[in-house]
Amino acid sequence: METKDRVRLTQQVKAGGCASKLPPGSLQQVLSRLPRQSDPKVLVGFDTSDDAGVYRIGENLALVQTVDFFTPMVDDPFTYGRIAATNALSDVYAMGGRPVTSLALVCYPEHGDLETLGQIMAGGLSVMREAGCSVIGGHSVKDAEIKFGYSVTGLIDPARVYTNTGAKPGDILLLTKAIGTGVITTALKQGKASEVWVDGAVRSMTTSNAKAAEVLAKGRFEVHAMTDVTGFGLMGHGREMALGSAVVLEIETEHVPLLDGALEAVRLGAIPGGLIANREFAECVVYEAPNCHVSAERKTLLFDPQTSGGLLIAIGPERAEALADALTAQGCGAWTIGRVLDRDRALAGKGCIQLC
Repeated sequence: METKDRVRLTQQVKAGGCASKLPPGSLQQVLSRLPRQSDPKVLVGFDTSDDAGVYRIGENLALVQTVDFFTPMVDDPFTYGRIAATNALSDVYAMGGRPVTSLALVCYPEHGDLETLGQIMAGGLSVMREAGCSVIGGHSVKDAEIKFGYSVTGLIDPARVYTNTGAKPGDILLLTKAIGTGVITTALKQGKASEVWVDGAVRSMTTSNAKAAEVLAKGRFEVHAMTDVTGFGLMGHGREMALGSAVVLEIETEHVPLLDGALEAVRLGAIPGGLIANREFAECVVYEAPNCHVSAERKTLLFDPQTSGGLLIAIGPERAEALADALTAQGCGAWTIGRVLDRDRALAGKGCIQLC
């Protein structure tokens, strides 16, 4: 779609993509005060800050449900719709589920261009069709800022649910996508990003985690914990895994893959507000290992809010290489970025993240 004569979508919003979400610390304050649910059919609820909820409906069948929407992080409407759909589906894949139905969520200016809205929704629909996920309805409201996304329902075997709380000492940590979408799209909004950077970020954000989920399902790999790295950044989602599993995540920072242009965007000052919020939330459990020094730019990127990010996987060392090979064979990324240590070696509390 030609957009050169249209208003740039990124200029119509204050923050784009997952960087537009509420700060994780604010959410934690609210959710921690809510009563825990007593329904035994709720296998995964909101109390562990996991990617999606899981509700048992039969002995061998459960629903996996999520909702995700955000403001534009790119200027092309069709691409924005594709990214929003890819991101929403990712939560189901991260739990080990298969998406089957979805509902569109639309916030749009009352007198906004309807052709642009049509392109956004068409982009989302194209991704849902590719995933075999039927769009069966939705809801819209008038809003000065554009927001788009989906509520997604999937099916899952209750015995094969991946959560973010099962990491075990000795596990290897794999990451399936490079990071840096937040700073690159912020650089785009500020007019500082090169076309090459943006193209790489878009490729990443429109790459589905479906193939990775398929590899995990077919290979019967014994994954102990898994989450997708999205709005809270690698450190924010890592914090949830470390605390929920009562372990230490040791991250080898030089092995964390970065998108082309990510470091340059940080040096140009393209720092999204979501990154600052993530740092305020997670930095209290992040430490540098003795005799290690992590560059300021690289450490900053560890808190970068990702839109449609990759999967962070904790798997036993005996199967880690086989999983990495299987992911690579299917065209997925598979970077070994660290390991899981026993909490007795933790530098603080129930769990932490140690950088080396």
